[in-house]
Amino acid sequence: MAKKSCIEKAHKKKRLIAKFATKRAELKKAMANPELDFEAKISIQKQLESLPLNSSKVRDRSRCWLTGRPRGYHRDLGVCRNALRLMAHKGMVPGMTKASW
Repeated sequence: MAKKSCIEKAHKKKRLIAKFATKRAELKKAMANPELDFEAKISIQKQLESLPLNSSKVRDRSRCWLTGRPRGYHRDLGVCRNALRLMAHKGMVPGMTKASW
C-alpha cells in the first residue's frame, strides 16, 4: 500500500492537469502554426512556461486503483502486479488462472 500522501499528491496532479488541459492544448495548437513569426512563438512559449509544471500530462504517473502502487502497473486492468496476482488467485479476473505445468 502506497503512502496516503503520495496518493493524494497524484490526485492533486490529476486535478491540475484537467484544469489546465484546454489552455495548454490551445497554446500548443497556436504554437504549431507555421505562419507565426519568431516573436509570436516566443510569447506563446513564455505563456506555456508560465503554466504550473504539474499541469503537464507527462508528469502524471499511473497508479493502482486498489493499492496506489506506482510500479508494476497493468494498463488494461488498472492494477499493479501484486493486486492482479491476488485477484487472479481469488478468481476475480475472468479467464485468468494460475499457471501450473
